[in-house]
Amino acid sequence: MRLGKKWREAGGRNLNFDSWDLQQLPWSSDRVEVVRLGRGEPIILVPGLAGGWKLLAPLARRLADRYEVILYSLRGDRDPFAWGRSEGLADHAGDLGRLIDHLQLERPTVFGVSFGGAVALELATANPGRIGALVLQGVEARFRTTLGASIARRVLERFPLPADNGFVNQFFNLLHGGKPEPGPLADFVVERCWETDQGVMARRLKALEGFDVSDRLWRIDMPTLVLAGTRDVVVPIARQRSLAESIPSARFEALEGAGHIGFLTHRADVARHIRRLVRDGQRSFC
Repeated sequence: MRLGKKWREAGGRNLNFDSWDLQQLPWSSDRVEVVRLGRGEPIILVPGLAGGWKLLAPLARRLADRYEVILYSLRGDRDPFAWGRSEGLADHAGDLGRLIDHLQLERPTVFGVSFGGAVALELATANPGRIGALVLQGVEARFRTTLGASIARRVLERFPLPADNGFVNQFFNLLHGGKPEPGPLADFVVERCWETDQGVMARRLKALEGFDVSDRLWRIDMPTLVLAGTRDVVVPIARQRSLAESIPSARFEALEGAGHIGFLTHRADVARHIRRLVRDGQRSFC
């Protein structure tokens, strides 16, 4: 299969997560999973609405040849019932700050994707001194409640769905920016996303409904990069460009042909842009 060969050659093989070295941090009634790869300047990857840290693993492996890459699970990923109703964006941002403190990191680079981008923005605007550089993909300054998002939340809240549900799988396919070619990559996305409990997805969608940092973007004083897929149908590229224009000194880069999960499908380009951001930041610091 042509896609399968590309997927293997691009680093999608050998992702046997059972062999990965996991730490567990005892926070509240759940335990946060943390994975650390490579050595060098630290980069924390903040996962999105569904899929957890494993969906970011292919990108992490690519970045780990030059940096220490830190993956972690969001509250609810391991135990959907452990955190109760306390799953607002401020709670998730607090967890990210707590992780930085626990690992004794001094102003690391933080890369947030989709829901994780909102988490990163929440921390960056509330406590900008905690982050050394910020990378965002698939997010805007405020969440726009659409009919589709409202329906998705209600369905996830009220109806237990099988993992092969065609309606939800079609939504996951939209993450590619269009119907993906069948094969290992498309299967990987669907399998990872279904590892997130549907009730947790619903609570995260509800948390996003009140998300709006548009009046606080001026507080972001760290080097910032906004990446946007040209085929992102979840958060259109124009809205992500507007986010970059609203952040002082932020740089915007388009990922040609990428959808909402460009961090996975176009991870070579994403890694290149991140390396440039970190390199430029080191030069300005010196």
